[in-house]
Amino acid sequence: MAQRKAFLVRLDPATHEALQRWADADLRSLNAQIEFLLRHALQEAGRLRTVEAPREASGEPAAGREE
Repeated sequence: MAQRKAFLVRLDPATHEALQRWADADLRSLNAQIEFLLRHALQEAGRLRTVEAPREASGEPAAGREE
């Protein structure tokens, strides 16, 4: 598993409660929900480097990917 970095985040009670309800609805922990939302926002903004999917042995792009 990749190493995780822990840090403290302070939230106002209303934001915390809303995130907890959302996490419960998605069957995630609050921590996992916050990480999911941050990762999604970073991807949408083009600020998260993504690991490229491995290519097939033939050298062709993986299924569903275009170059």
